[in-house]
Parts: sequence; structure tokens; C-alpha cells
Amino acid sequence: MTEKLTIGFVRRGFSASGGAENYLQRLAQGIVDLGHEAQLFTTNDWPADEWPFGKLLRFRGNSPVTFADELRETPTNVDVLMSLERVWRCHVYRAGDGVHRAWLERRTNFETAWQKLAGTFNRKHREILRLEGSLFAGRGAGRVIANSRMVKEEIVRLYNYPADKIDIVYNGVPLAAFRSSEELRAKSRASYGLDRNDVAILFVGSGWKRKGLRFAIEAVEACGSPKMHLLVAGRGNKYQFKSSRVAFLGEVNDLPALYAAADIFLLPTIYDPFSSACLEALASGIPVITTRANGFSEIMEDKVHGSIVDLASDVEALRDAILFWADESRRANARSTILERAAQFDISKNVEQTLGILIHAAAEPAS
Repeated sequence: MTEKLTIGFVRRGFSASGGAENYLQRLAQGIVDLGHEAQLFTTNDWPADEWPFGKLLRFRGNSPVTFADELRETPTNVDVLMSLERVWRCHVYRAGDGVHRAWLERRTNFETAWQKLAGTFNRKHREILRLEGSLFAGRGAGRVIANSRMVKEEIVRLYNYPADKIDIVYNGVPLAAFRSSEELRAKSRASYGLDRNDVAILFVGSGWKRKGLRFAIEAVEACGSPKMHLLVAGRGNKYQFKSSRVAFLGEVNDLPALYAAADIFLLPTIYDPFSSACLEALASGIPVITTRANGFSEIMEDKVHGSIVDLASDVEALRDAILFWADESRRANARSTILERAAQFDISKNVEQTLGILIHAAAEPAS
């Protein structure tokens, strides 16, 4: 039996609907259930009642570099330090936010010349790139966990980080939490004002520009049906978007009920390491429409578990995918296959794989 470990986790900031926060809480629960101790190094905005797993240590630094500086200067007193945040050094870095340099490369395809110029002077981007360079090019990360092959390949290509020190561990979700019933579906659809013939298309996430909300709205409008409704859950400025087809729900606490109300999940993201929201939709039996720039697309088969579109801005392809899955009988026939695929990504499998990496890292001699 493995001896009890004290595992320190690092995450700056907090969002109730954040995929990284939800993942970290699920991971910590699994770690504690297996008899290990979990600590969290974070900022003042992480609520105490959102971390019932062990010690909570808060830093004052809110910018990427000031937070990383404070962490570097603080004795952590843990067996292994796993960061979900770009910092100067750690035993294990989980690249759940992807590779910032790769994201900046991709987004230039969707920006004006002025936006590209402004980006070069953005202080936050420069700070993140410095930290990312320290972890990868400077080998500040002893090991790296990537949540998709896409992310692993980006780290190797852009920073020449050793491929044999990068483990791919796909995201996981608590499958049981997303199982729905006809009763829940009927109740949830009624609460969102949906009738029997409506097709509810769901978009979940914050960072709407990166996740392609504009393209999602355009695609739904292009379908030309008053029965198509786009439900948007997450933080963002809804006043930047105008459409009679969209209902902005804000941050939703009961996501399983929201998924139960939906017919199709749509995320035409410009860049996503691996969308946990897509996996939650899959676990709810909903077909997922997303792009090849989403690491999640690696675990799905086109026209079987949903649809994969090459480019976020290809509104015509997104429209065709929506119309394809708008067929109720097609969704019903695909549901069991979708659920079978999701069953391979329970959070317990992710915890087991991640803990194995942490145990290995704790046993390695300090560099």
C-alpha cells in the first residue's frame, strides 16, 4: 500500500462555473477518498466552503507573475506540488489551460491587424508566456500532464520539452451526476420555456470569444427555424450579442438539469485543450458539435458521437451539423452509443492515472 502523501495543488482565482475549478475539486475528493492529504495554494477569492478537502493557503498576488513569485518564496511543505496554474517551478504541471503560445498563434487567424498589434503589448500575455517558458523551455516542471494529444504535441513543438516527460490523461467527470430521466428532462425543459417541438442547443463556458459564441449564434440563426433555441450558460458580456434565438442564463449551478433539457451541445471553439463541458454533455447522452481545435474531438467519432468541424468560423458547416442532429430519431438512435463512449471517462479513472503520476513524482529525487 502506498504511504500517505501530502499533495499540494495550485490554482489562482476562482469561478463557480470554471472547468478547472470543478476538475480540481473532483480530483481532490478522489485523492482524499484514497487516504491522502490535499492542500490548496490559491488567492483570496477562493471561498473556504469550496475547499473542504484540507488546508487552504491564500496568496495576495493576483497577477500571474506576482502569484507565482509568492508561491516560489513560500515553503510549501508537501510531498509533491501539482500546479494547475502557470508558475515558475513545480513537481507536476497539469496543462489544463493548454499552451498559451499556441492559443495566441491560433487567434491571429480571427483578429484584425489592430487587434494583433495590441496583443503584442498586452502585459498579461507577456507574463503568462514568461511563466510558460519557465515551465517548459526552462524545465521548471518535473513532469507535465496534458489532457489531449494536441496539447502534448504543442508543448514539444513550441518548447522542445521532452515528450517522455509528458503524460496524457484525458479529463473525467462523475458520470452518475449527469444521468437524467424523462421526468427530469420534462421538468427542466418546462423551466426554460421549451415545448415538445423545440430544439434546444446548449453552449456552456466562459471566455466567449475563444469558445466561438459568435459563430454558434450565427450558425443557429442560419438554420432559419424559429424552433431552434440557443441556451448560453457562463460568464460574459451578453450585450455584445444580439439575437432572438439566444437565451443568456448566466452561471448555472445545476448543470445536470440544464444538460437534461438540451438536445444538442454546440462549442465551436477557436482553441480548447479539452472541454470538460463537452464531456459532461456526452455523459448526458447529448451529441456534441465542436471543432478540431478542441482536444475533446480526439475521443469522439464524427457523425457518431456528434460532429467535428474543421474551423470555428465555418458557419455553414456548423449549420449543417446542427440540422443533422436536429433529427429527433437520429439523436435517439445515437444516445446509447454516446453514453457508452462517455462511460470510458469517469472521474475515477482520471484520479487513478493522476495519482499514479503524483506518486511517481514524489519518489523521484529532488532536482
